[in-house]
Amino acid sequence: MTQRLDIDALRMLCAVQDNGGITRASEHLALTQSAVSHRIRRLEQSIGCALLTRRPGGPIMTAEGQRLLDYARRIVALHDEALGSISKQPLSGRIRLGMTEDVTSSDLSRILGRFTRLHPEVTVRTQVRQSLTLQDALQVGEIDLGIMQVFTHQVMPGDEVVYTDTLHWVKAQDLVIEEGGRLPFLAYDDACFFYQWAMQLPDLPLETVLQCASSAGIASAVQAGLGVSLLPGRYVTGEMAILDDMFPKVPGLSYVVRTGPRSRTRHVRALAREVVAGVSQFASLRVA
Repeated sequence: MTQRLDIDALRMLCAVQDNGGITRASEHLALTQSAVSHRIRRLEQSIGCALLTRRPGGPIMTAEGQRLLDYARRIVALHDEALGSISKQPLSGRIRLGMTEDVTSSDLSRILGRFTRLHPEVTVRTQVRQSLTLQDALQVGEIDLGIMQVFTHQVMPGDEVVYTDTLHWVKAQDLVIEEGGRLPFLAYDDACFFYQWAMQLPDLPLETVLQCASSAGIASAVQAGLGVSLLPGRYVTGEMAILDDMFPKVPGLSYVVRTGPRSRTRHVRALAREVVAGVSQFASLRVA
């Protein structure tokens, strides 16, 4: 039997993984369960191995299925991008975009403005939240696209990394830290993932004295000498002292564009590509 990859079957395979099984995948694709099962079985027969475990309570994919899934996502994305590039049909629809606070003060607004001018039939509704909140919203389908920070080791295979940075422990130059005492900590809110990381560190006597969702607000409080904080490198100024040698090493920081597992539609992918391309064009863009 000739081995070949059926693009529709690959799309179904991705949907099975993203939606947690054949039943929900068939609902998402507006197909019957038997149609989805039959197409995937034909794909399995074509390539000569099982892709789904079909065991209640077990993992969805076999080892071979998991390996193929990575290729399937790229093949489907390239297939749809190629069709979109030659299609004369205009984009239309609604995009629910989530981003963190820092994005609102960046050149991303210029990128979004260009996108809406190019695609007037697409409506983009934006909400500003912390990264952990956006990750949860993506997973449950409350937003379609997120632009956020994650630790570098938490970057997912489908993420587009647009920028990397380093988190630093900082304080005001003239702030004196008493040895053995409590450390006044200036933090983002509870949904900030590096705030949660810091608060779980053993033997570090952090005492939160200020919480603020704004990076500019945290930076201002640091410069005023109110305490120590974790800040991305882009916010560190000459008025601050970097304390990285005195505190636990912080994981690397990546800024990613992430598409929701149920939102890989043509217009959502087009906006994701526009953002990634725009970051390359505007080298000064810093997305958080």
